[in-house]
Amino acid sequence: MKITRFALALLLGYAASAFALPKHAPVPGGVAVIDLGPASQTVPTARWGEQQIAVVRDNGRWFALLGIPLGTLPGDFEISVFFGLTVATKQISVQIRNYPEQRLTIKDKRKVEPNPDDLARIEREKKITEAIKRHFSGTPPATDFSLPAKGPLSSRFGLRRIFNGLPRNPHAGLDVAIGTGAPVTAPADGVIANVGDYFFNGNTVFIDHGQGLITAYMHLSRTDVRAGQTVKKGEPLGAVGSTGRVTGPHLHWAVILNNTPVDPELFLSRP
Repeated sequence: MKITRFALALLLGYAASAFALPKHAPVPGGVAVIDLGPASQTVPTARWGEQQIAVVRDNGRWFALLGIPLGTLPGDFEISVFFGLTVATKQISVQIRNYPEQRLTIKDKRKVEPNPDDLARIEREKKITEAIKRHFSGTPPATDFSLPAKGPLSSRFGLRRIFNGLPRNPHAGLDVAIGTGAPVTAPADGVIANVGDYFFNGNTVFIDHGQGLITAYMHLSRTDVRAGQTVKKGEPLGAVGSTGRVTGPHLHWAVILNNTPVDPELFLSRP
């Protein structure tokens, strides 16, 4: 069988990387871990509609990782899997998940009801962050994450949020309750995709881990990395702060899979 140079590079990448699958949670905001069959020299690709999704190798088998949007209704969905010229489909049954409500008071009212200049800035920043989240590189991602800051978990993923009495987007990340200046480290290997100061997110670092798996670290008091820099698991990214829209110092950690925010706790190492 003839193996293309690209496929060989992917195989070598898979062989050099250590994987631990995220927890299978086929719910809105969760991750579907889909068994594609025994690993072979043919590296499969997978798509959900037009969206390419991550494929990893674990214990001699291929698995597709599908991030399920929070707004997804329960029902059966399917992905397309390509082994060279062979195409197959795999079905996923998305289950119901109800998230609790959280009410918060924000002292800086502009962070809840932005003025026209703020809205223009928010729109510019949205285009930047959306491009980061859409990026899909061929690098096989390591999916065995460590918590990027040492502290208690506070606001969990998916909370339906009410700011100053006004409904806003659900909480699309995981908060670590820890004081200003506490170190923030990379949960896994990757490349720094972007470092910026954003209206809502404050000082933020994005890491590209490969194949549409992106992580973000928000509200930082300080950033210690630059775009394009390679980081290893455990290396410093910056320090916890209270920049952007916050009620106090903490780390907001987001995990994006196939351009979809998903629950970061699904990727944390389990004993």
